[in-house]
Amino acid sequence: MIAINNIHKSFGDVAVLRGVSLDVASGEVVCLIGPSGSGKSTVLRCINGLETYDHGDILINDARVDTQQADIHALRTRVGMVFQRFNLFPHRSVIENVMEGPVYVKHEPRQQARAMAEELLDKVGLNDKYDAYPNQLSGGQQQRVAIARALAMRPDAMLFDEPTSALDPELVGDVLTVMRTLAEEGMTMVVVTHEMSFAREVADRVCFLHGGTIVEEGPAKQVLSQPHHERTQDFLRRVLNH
Repeated sequence: MIAINNIHKSFGDVAVLRGVSLDVASGEVVCLIGPSGSGKSTVLRCINGLETYDHGDILINDARVDTQQADIHALRTRVGMVFQRFNLFPHRSVIENVMEGPVYVKHEPRQQARAMAEELLDKVGLNDKYDAYPNQLSGGQQQRVAIARALAMRPDAMLFDEPTSALDPELVGDVLTVMRTLAEEGMTMVVVTHEMSFAREVADRVCFLHGGTIVEEGPAKQVLSQPHHERTQDFLRRVLNH
C-alpha cells in the first residue's frame, strides 16, 4: 500500500533522510524506532505530503505523493495522521472536531457525519464527551479524539507520530488500547514510537533508524529481542534500562 523508494530530505545543509526505502503492505503495522533526530517523524511527514522530499519516490496505492500536485489533498484524505500534540480546534466541541473533515473536506451531510462521529467516539471510549471542549479533557482523551478525527476521513492507512509521548504515564494505556484495536481490525499503520512493549506486541515489523537511514529492520520480536546491528543493540539497551 505504501512504497518508499530511496527518499532523501535535507533542511538547509542538514541531511535528515539519506536514502530511506520501506514497503508497507495493506493491513500491516510497522513501527519506526530510533533516537531523536534520526528522521522517523520526517518519514511520516513525507508520506503524508506535509514535507517535500528531495529525491526518491513515495507511492500510496501506486499514486505518487507530490506536494506540487493538485490532488495532494485527495491523497492526504486517504492517509490519516495523529501527532504528538493533539491539534484539536479549541473552540469546537469534541463531536464538531470529529465531524470537521467529513463536512468541510468531503462535503458529507451533517447528519451522516454526526452519526459516524458518534460511532467513532464510542469506539475510542468517549461516548460521554460529545459536547465537551478540548480544554475539558485529559491529554489521553484529547489524543483519542484526534484518532477518531483522523478515522472520520475513512483513510486507507494511519500514521502515528509518537502519539503517547506528550501524555502522563497513566494515560498512555488508553491510547495504546485504541491503536491495538485498529491493528486487530486490519488498519494499515506506520507508528513512530518509544513504547517498545507496544511495538513488540502489535507491530508486524520494526525498523530502527539512525542518522537518516534504516539501519535494521525485521519481525518485531526478532529486532527487539535479538537485534543484529550494534547501533540497534545500544539503543535498545538504553531505552529498555531507562
